Amino acid sequence: MNPASHKPIVVTGAAGFIGSNLALELHRRATHPLILVDRDDAPGRHRIVAACGKAEFMDLHTFRDDIRRRAFESAAAVIHLGACSSTLETDEAFLADNNTRYTEELCTWCLDTGTRFIYASSAAVYGDGSLGYDDDESLTARLTPLNAYGRSKHHFDLWALRTGAAHRIAGLRYFNVYGPGEEHKGPMQSVVRKAYDQVLNDGELSLFRSYRPEYRDGEQVRDFVYVRDAVLVTLFFLDHPRINGIYNCGTGQERTWLDLGRAVFRALNREPRIRFIDMPPALRDQYQYHTRARLDRLNAAGCMHPFTPLETGVQEYVQWLNEQTDRPAGQAPR
Repeated sequence: MNPASHKPIVVTGAAGFIGSNLALELHRRATHPLILVDRDDAPGRHRIVAACGKAEFMDLHTFRDDIRRRAFESAAAVIHLGACSSTLETDEAFLADNNTRYTEELCTWCLDTGTRFIYASSAAVYGDGSLGYDDDESLTARLTPLNAYGRSKHHFDLWALRTGAAHRIAGLRYFNVYGPGEEHKGPMQSVVRKAYDQVLNDGELSLFRSYRPEYRDGEQVRDFVYVRDAVLVTLFFLDHPRINGIYNCGTGQERTWLDLGRAVFRALNREPRIRFIDMPPALRDQYQYHTRARLDRLNAAGCMHPFTPLETGVQEYVQWLNEQTDRPAGQAPR
C-alpha cells in the first residue's frame, strides 16, 4: 500500500476478536486513516475506538446502507472481518444475509471502485476434513461444511470463484485462532481462554470425550493460531495487493487438546488436572476431530510467516490475562 495515501482503510468487525487486533496493528503502523465498522452496541466498541486514537467509527447498518447506495466515497482497502462467527447459530436466513450477502455487497463495491478487498473465510468450510485441508480453489465446490456458519462462509467462497472475483481479492481461511481480545465471544471463546478460567476457579480443566475410536480422549487435534499471526498474515495481503485468491491461515501443525491444556497449566505454574466430559449431542455431528492447514499455496505466494509455537502463544496470552486482572499467575480471581 502507498504510505502517502490519505484514503482510509476500512476494518469491519473492528470491535471483534481478529478485527480489534488488526485495527490496533494498523493504528500502530499509522500509514492510513482508519474507519472502524461494527454495531453501535458491540462489546468493546468504545475500547477499540479509544485505543485507535483518531479513527472514525461507523455503525454497521449505516456503513452497509452507504455501500448499497454507493454513498460511501472511497477507501484504500476494506478488510472485512465482520460476521456472526458462532458455530452454534442455526438461523440460516440470518447468516445468508449477515455473512454471505453482506460480503458480496462489499466485494462488489470494492471491485467497482478499485478498492483492495480482503475478507475472512474460515476453516469451517472443510467440514469433517475427509477431503483434507487443501486450499486449492478447484477443490472448493466439493467441500461440505458441518454447520450453518461454515456454509455461510463456503457460499461466499463459491460465489467469488464462480464470478471470478476470487482472482481480484484475497480471502483467508482462519483455523483455530486464540489470544487477547476474545473476551466478548462467550461460548465461542477459544479453549485457551476457557481453560484459564477453569484452572484458576476449579483447579482442573474439562475436555470433551472422543466419540471416534481412532482418537483417544483429548487427542482430537487442531491447528491453533495465535491472533498476532493471523493479523500479520492478513496484512501480508494488504501489503501485496497483486496477490489474490483464497488461502489457508494456519500454522500447518496439528496439536492435541491435551497439548493445549498442559500448556495452560504450565503457564499458570500448576500441575495438570484434566477430566473428560460428555459432548453435547447437538455438537457431535458437527465436531471436527482433525484440522491442519496446508500452507503450500500461502508459501508459494511469498508469505513465509513464522507462526508462534503453541506453548509460546499460550504463555504470552496467559501473561496478558494475568496483567488484565492484576493478579499474579496462579491466583484465583476474588
